[in-house]
Amino acid sequence: MNPYLEKPGDTMTLTSNRRILIIDDDVELSSLLVDYLTLEGFSASSAADGTEGLETLGSGDFDLVVLDVMMPGISGVDVLRRIRQTSSIPVLMLTAKGDPVDRIVGLELGADDYVPKPCPPRELVARIHAILRRTHRETLASEPIVVGPVTIDQTQRRVQTNKGEIGLTGTEYALFELLARHAGNPVPKEELYQKALGRPMGPNDRTVDVHVSSIRKKLSSTIGSQLKIESVRGFGYRLTVTDASV
Repeated sequence: MNPYLEKPGDTMTLTSNRRILIIDDDVELSSLLVDYLTLEGFSASSAADGTEGLETLGSGDFDLVVLDVMMPGISGVDVLRRIRQTSSIPVLMLTAKGDPVDRIVGLELGADDYVPKPCPPRELVARIHAILRRTHRETLASEPIVVGPVTIDQTQRRVQTNKGEIGLTGTEYALFELLARHAGNPVPKEELYQKALGRPMGPNDRTVDVHVSSIRKKLSSTIGSQLKIESVRGFGYRLTVTDASV
């Protein structure tokens, strides 16, 4: 999938009434992104720092947050940490180009994806579309997916066990559902990027690895070792039932 859109307005039908909040202290960049997202059919607004961003997010109904990592006062990482304490809203991080640490930390805290700065507005919009497609898509009623002790409710996008629900972010859910559909068989990493993240895998890209690590921790804390995500060296990942007892 081409990560760039040809021009604003090509995907209007996917953006109707979607509210985007940009939290970035770069006022000029924020203004440019708000204008571009508006042309794309979004309802976009901005906040100049973390404090204002949290206040704005708490007083409005937003569909996605674009969050800069490097900000004075409350950093983007701390803002993300506070967001994840109460909300699973999709978050797209803006990170310093060439700094993998910010990206990994953000992903570990629950960011859905990241875009290095400076980035073309078209790429940012493409990433937003990909996130919204997987987190807000309308799902037709269908049979649950059952893998060992886990039941995936595709309509509600929820992962249930007899020991409680496993709370996954939108991106984690998309990855887990894809692995569950192929349970017992390895899924190529490139396919996980394309189908779950909606974009190609970039060079030295660890986004899927970090999300899988988070899913593993959540599985382990809820159901122990009954279900595992195995690494298939040089290929991808495989979801395996290790103990079918509930």
